[in-house]
Amino acid sequence: MIEKLNEYNGRRIGYLRCSRADQSPDRQIDGLRPHCDELHLESGSAVARKRPVFERIINDLRQGDVMVVLDVDRAFRSPIDALLTEEILSKRGVFLHIVNAAIDTSTAEGEFVFTILTAQARLERRHISRRTKEGLAATRQRGTRLGRPPKLTDDQLSEVRQKLEGKAATIGAVAAEYKVDPWTLTRSLRRWAGAEAR
Repeated sequence: MIEKLNEYNGRRIGYLRCSRADQSPDRQIDGLRPHCDELHLESGSAVARKRPVFERIINDLRQGDVMVVLDVDRAFRSPIDALLTEEILSKRGVFLHIVNAAIDTSTAEGEFVFTILTAQARLERRHISRRTKEGLAATRQRGTRLGRPPKLTDDQLSEVRQKLEGKAATIGAVAAEYKVDPWTLTRSLRRWAGAEAR
């Protein structure tokens, strides 16, 4: 849906989204109307793989345009997603206006607020990354294996090696017997042999 508000001059493009077909867009329309020349409505989840209206707007925006949304979650998957999108748009000379957050990067004040939020988001990303790395390191120190559980146990791999060394069977036959892919079996044997050698 496209609703013309004024004679289109390519400057302020409003995007609104309803998660469900029975959800009313009235609140977003009322909130965006004073700030936009044109409104574009999309139905569907913000995390959907395809958002054709959103993607078309992003692609069509040109230098000097402003993309306007009522709330961060109406257009973006997260505040960080909004920041990354703004970085892409700013390189093209396009601005972002988030009405309810009082952010309009086409103004000096809005750009200042957005810069602060960007710094906060980057700091939070670094904190999350650091905490994740610390958690993984602590898990490894306790001897807990990370990732998917192995397809074969150490005892099974020992049996496999004995069969292969005795030339009683081929990799393909043994892999079929243990219901794994031959390449998976080969990698498992290499990892297991490397662990044994330590």
